[in-house]
Amino acid sequence: MSQNQIEILQRALNREKAARKEAEKILEQKSTQLYELNQKLVKSNEDLAILLAQTNSQLQGVFENIVDAYVIIDLQGNILKMNDAAVSLLGFDDPKEDFNLMKMVSPGEEATVQQAFKDLLTKGAATDLEIQIITKRKARKLVHINASVIYDEGIAVAAQGIVRDITKDKEAEEKLIESENRLSTVILNLDSGTLLEDEDRKIVLTNKKFCELFNIPVSPELLIGQDCSESAEQTKSLFQDPEGFVKDVNMLIKNKTLVLGDEVKMVCGKILERDYIPIFKKDVYKGHLWSYRDITLKRKYRESIEAQKHKYYNIISNMNLGLVEVDMDDRIIMVNQSMVSMTGYSKAELIGFRGKDFLPYEGDKEVIEGKLEKHRKGKSDSYEVRIRNKAGQIRYWSVSGAPNYDLNGNIVGYIGINYDITEIIELQNQKEKLVKELKKNNDELQEYAHVVSHDLKSPLRSIHALISWLKEDNVGKLDETSLRNIDLVETTLEKMEQLITDILDYSSVGADAREAEMVNINDLLQDLIKILYVPEHIEITLIKTLPEIQGNKAKLQQLFQNLISNAVKFCDKEEGLIEIDVLEKKNFYQFSVKDNGMGIEKKFHDKIFKIFHALNKSKDSTGIGLSIVKKIVDLHDGDIWLESEPNVGTTFYFTLKK
Repeated sequence: MSQNQIEILQRALNREKAARKEAEKILEQKSTQLYELNQKLVKSNEDLAILLAQTNSQLQGVFENIVDAYVIIDLQGNILKMNDAAVSLLGFDDPKEDFNLMKMVSPGEEATVQQAFKDLLTKGAATDLEIQIITKRKARKLVHINASVIYDEGIAVAAQGIVRDITKDKEAEEKLIESENRLSTVILNLDSGTLLEDEDRKIVLTNKKFCELFNIPVSPELLIGQDCSESAEQTKSLFQDPEGFVKDVNMLIKNKTLVLGDEVKMVCGKILERDYIPIFKKDVYKGHLWSYRDITLKRKYRESIEAQKHKYYNIISNMNLGLVEVDMDDRIIMVNQSMVSMTGYSKAELIGFRGKDFLPYEGDKEVIEGKLEKHRKGKSDSYEVRIRNKAGQIRYWSVSGAPNYDLNGNIVGYIGINYDITEIIELQNQKEKLVKELKKNNDELQEYAHVVSHDLKSPLRSIHALISWLKEDNVGKLDETSLRNIDLVETTLEKMEQLITDILDYSSVGADAREAEMVNINDLLQDLIKILYVPEHIEITLIKTLPEIQGNKAKLQQLFQNLISNAVKFCDKEEGLIEIDVLEKKNFYQFSVKDNGMGIEKKFHDKIFKIFHALNKSKDSTGIGLSIVKKIVDLHDGDIWLESEPNVGTTFYFTLKK
């Protein structure tokens, strides 16, 4: 397995682990939310019963302790007489103090009081008047007034009234209404179906979710006051066990005992969780509350989590990676079977012990201690370390460690994934050794090629000189056959020398250690065309401006030179044409060299790039030129191919990276 594959596998395992932890966290959150919602519902229902009881008690106390103030005023509002209760209510120190009650009216209440006085004088009485006053002691109070006119022989002379302080009553009433509205709103919008019944099984309150769960096609308000005595029979067809549903409902109502978390299954596949809460006031039964919650998704999610947990547990247990979990004291709390196999120690020998004390090779203990310290600070890391297993063997491990968190985000230890890379390290060492040996052999072969080339060319040149001297010394003496044979020898010598040169060029491709540079291909070809021998009947055309690429300038020049020379060499038309073009792709350029020469049959397309394979056995062709071209393209990580038709022409395509 390559290092890249190892990293991919490690990342995949990290993602699987993260997905598992996220799923467990979501399940825990959902379970907590459902539990809290259930507790809130139970408390809300209990508060409802308590609140109703408290409200009745409070109102009863108000009416029992009310103290009425009695006041007599003249028709201009001046106080004539008042009782002790009035003195206390209005904030006076002296019951005989002169004062006009109109001065106590709060701003904004004047019009109401004036209308009340008109009613009092015209009708003889003013009843149920509620106004806000400001007492002599600057206290704001809401009062209720019933007043009547006092007549003397049929003439109105004064007015008398009962003034009652209703400030606290009003506040209590508003709070009660506010509380009832708030509780009603909560119940109406709960995500659980709620049904409140009184002791006669009449509906007191229900909500939208209840109607939705039981397919009731009316609004909750229309159900208030309805009799639920036969409701179980009417809805039993919605459940998988109809008779069991009816029996359970009747038994719960009969026993009047709190039941929470009872499950019932519906025909449609839904799973409902049901609570039955009886309501008592002073040990007297006052009704009960039903609560239904759809837990289908929760149940399926839990089953899915369990299945995923089981699947990942099997994967972790059997994967070829050693998994270890340690606490904040670096003590091992969990290992998988692969970890056991990699160390040679049993689970009993590993659990509870500090792996850093006996597993690392002596020279790498400080490295591991440093990595553990990073994990304690919440940092992840990957590194290589040497381990001594139980058998005393030194093994190389690739370790990926990361901190481990609890549900509150606190670091509770770390998790390490270990992979035994001993064989990979050994292969890398072997590879490095082979690369060194190969480089040495290549250098020796390169040197040998130059020596052989020089040693072979020298006798060839000597033979060529001797043949020339032989011809000069025997001018007029040799017959036509002898001269033809001598010319044949000279031609063969020239071909042998060209072959040696081409072999040297082929062996030199890739030996140039110069770094790549930006090469302007357009300028390179313009200069190359000037120095190449191109017959007058052949025209070379650059279709468009060629780009700059990164590469070895000398090799790229050799590449284009060989292709152009090849096209010139095999041109059999009176008017030859060579076209050079380029097509820009996303990551590379695609070049083409097109000619209208002899063409190449399809069956030879795969052979012409092989060394010494020449289709035309001319004296100028050694079968190495296109082999050099392919080798240069390979060195630049490109591809080369051709399209050709005999007697029509050939197009060579090759790619070079941008």
